[in-house]
Amino acid sequence: MDDPTILEAMRRKGTSILAELRAFASWETPSGDKAAVDHMGSRVAARWTELGGAVEIVPNERGGDHLIGRFFGESDAPPALVLGHIDTVWPLGTLARMPVVGYGDQLRGPGVYDMKAGLAMLHAALEWLRESAIRPPRPITALFTADEEIGSPTSRGLIESLARESAHALVLEPPLADGGLKTARKGVGRFTIRVEGRAAHAGVAPEQGVSAILELAHQVIRAHDLNDAAAGTTVNVGVVRGGTTSNVVPAEAEAVVDVRATTIAAAKVVERALLSLRPITPGAKVVVEGGFNRPPMERTPAIAALFEQAAEIGLGLGLKLTEGSTGGGSDGNFTAAIGLPTLDGLGAFGGGAHADHEHILISSLPERAALLAALLLKL
Repeated sequence: MDDPTILEAMRRKGTSILAELRAFASWETPSGDKAAVDHMGSRVAARWTELGGAVEIVPNERGGDHLIGRFFGESDAPPALVLGHIDTVWPLGTLARMPVVGYGDQLRGPGVYDMKAGLAMLHAALEWLRESAIRPPRPITALFTADEEIGSPTSRGLIESLARESAHALVLEPPLADGGLKTARKGVGRFTIRVEGRAAHAGVAPEQGVSAILELAHQVIRAHDLNDAAAGTTVNVGVVRGGTTSNVVPAEAEAVVDVRATTIAAAKVVERALLSLRPITPGAKVVVEGGFNRPPMERTPAIAALFEQAAEIGLGLGLKLTEGSTGGGSDGNFTAAIGLPTLDGLGAFGGGAHADHEHILISSLPERAALLAALLLKL
């Protein structure tokens, strides 16, 4: 099968890819709403069955169920793992103010870019392989989860388990702004600094109090000092809470801290530093909780080699692929961290993830679906 044939086949499927994406986006799937996520999950499971997949619905009492589809299982070779997620950041009711609409080459709507376009592209690729009676060199395992947008708390173990039996991972998250694939991602950590002081009347007996807010201010500065531009480590104190009223020395305060790191070694350094914070104000107590919920995705030699293969395959389609890194995390962080060669950012061109102008470029759907199909066929 020559590459131009794949691209032409996906162009013929462009209308159906777009129609399926519109349907997906019309089903709101906020991470925290099990019923909403499972509604779409049941539709996807039925579609996977139509496409010849052996479908497994993994129950999840803490949120939406996760979906595993196994396709072309005739070969004993380790499978290609295709990763995505059904959930979005958008709450129920968003469609009322942010409907799914087309503007020229743009399709706008909640979740179209992050990342329901990737699911529609996967279906087109699987459909073409099935229609063409072409068998890829290895089985395909598709895993679409229901909690990626909240850090994958219930799906991480499933992702890592499937990754350990796979040859490589292809992640259908949005690409870089220029369409480049993601071969590195920062790890993501969240920490909470809690301070306990002692309340007192601020006017009558302030000397009897221990200000939790004053102590927290010291700790915020300490946390901020852990920023390391050279190492790519960022520390942001994004939320601060404390006190009761202005005439009471505050007895409690806390701060929520977002941390990003480019390497596992750097993540360990900043994590250790935050968990080691100790009080400065006499009488105050400081407790730090948290850690990295996504390890860094480092650009290993194996990931670099996988990208080079993908770039060569892309050239056969007339696509010049580039690569880069990003500060955001995905489930690809997990697969890369256990040593599985991982390519991320294979989704459609667009922009505005998590923003009101979220959109994809309609014209990119066929070529990105063709790239995915070619990767499944040739890697």
